[in-house]
Amino acid sequence: MSAAGRRSAAAPRALGIVAIAAALALAGCADGGEQEEPRGNVFSLEVGDCLGDAELGAELDSVVLLPCDEPHTSEIYASIIVGDTEFPGLEAITAEADERCLAEFEGFTGGAWADSAYDFTYLHPTAGSWANGDREILCQIYDPAGPTTGSLQGAGA
Repeated sequence: MSAAGRRSAAAPRALGIVAIAAALALAGCADGGEQEEPRGNVFSLEVGDCLGDAELGAELDSVVLLPCDEPHTSEIYASIIVGDTEFPGLEAITAEADERCLAEFEGFTGGAWADSAYDFTYLHPTAGSWANGDREILCQIYDPAGPTTGSLQGAGA
């Protein structure tokens, strides 16, 4: 999976194509310090999963999974299956993700995206993951101001 789209202030079309990379998990210290954050396979994510801090910039195969009642960076709010048999290209994938994640946003939050303090991004198939059967776009909601605690479902604007 790869690329996260972000909305533009002028239009819901996401600007730029950037990949979302997994956050660096804290390694346990030799003296029994902090435990490594739980990581999950990106191909096993489901609607309702909450993700830890992520850095934009590269393809990923795992993410930091956190309970939604703990501070987290984003929450998966929709899963969209792309029906094409051949990889349609990144431009077509991101256009579909922009359109369909936007369409799902209001139903999830109960408020219009244009009026919302929240934003959306997504994970989408790459040419490589497509060849392995990946057809899923995962829409994620997040607060540009920083981590949230609890689900944003029904959060309105």
